[in-house]
Amino acid sequence: MNIIGPDALVFGVDDLPACRQYLLDYGLKDGGGDRFEALDGTAIVLRAKDDATLPAAMGTASLLRETVYGVADAASLDAIEAELRRDREVSRRDGVVRSVDDMGFALAFQLTVRRPLQLAAERVNGPGHAQRAPNELGLPPELPALPRSLSHVVYFVPDAAKAEAFYHRLGFVCTDRFTGVGPFLRPAGTLDHHTLFMIQTPPFMKGCEHFTFHMGGPTELLLAGTRFVEKGYQSFWGPGRHRFGSNWFWYFNSPLGCHVEYDADMDLHDERWAAREVPMGADASQLFLFQYREKWAPGGPPPPGAAH
Repeated sequence: MNIIGPDALVFGVDDLPACRQYLLDYGLKDGGGDRFEALDGTAIVLRAKDDATLPAAMGTASLLRETVYGVADAASLDAIEAELRRDREVSRRDGVVRSVDDMGFALAFQLTVRRPLQLAAERVNGPGHAQRAPNELGLPPELPALPRSLSHVVYFVPDAAKAEAFYHRLGFVCTDRFTGVGPFLRPAGTLDHHTLFMIQTPPFMKGCEHFTFHMGGPTELLLAGTRFVEKGYQSFWGPGRHRFGSNWFWYFNSPLGCHVEYDADMDLHDERWAAREVPMGADASQLFLFQYREKWAPGGPPPPGAAH
């Protein structure tokens, strides 16, 4: 089943104006109809919390109402429908297959809307391997630093083993695992380290913990995050770099009932990769962690927190 990854996440929110502005300030583009898109067409979709067209709410504080997966071909869509019909209700309308996973998350599957991107990624000069040509600047005068593609979503689930077994049926494989916490899962249609991570929690916490979009590199991530802070949004965790996946990260609080992340430079894996497993802990979760501070210039007063 050639599932590529999430095409869209659909939220039913309390404050539509605040969520719209948040997503625009985050760097997504208004695609019309409360659809906010990255450069490749993947998106966050907003609806009012009481919109009757939405799937049922989770019964918790989570505002995520549907995860929409993009698949590569019609044969995969048919295979997904057949597999799900073995033991649950499934609908198919206008080319979209809809159902619910074993934890109660509403799912949709469609031929992917992703547009191929022809964009350069960040390149690094180092002794022994210069990736930029002479006179090619590492930091252009203008760097848009816009989200390129919907990367992954993280669920809080009451039974991580049961949840993982369901996604294995759809062709997801475990790339890495935190013991007693949950797996990082990669579908067959991508080499990304993960498009889904699940964290074992009590039932009352079930829902979306965070989602993130890929940036073009760590400089774009740091620049986008800095601009977001300067617009008044609250940093939650980061910037830093994860160990599993190797991706850079920066998380923010949001009005969508979950955290929202920027990520960059994620590892790619194929069928030859052997999943790692370690206990959860600060050292396992990140290689290093920074904290944002306001800009400073030499010759001025010492930056806040600096030793005198």
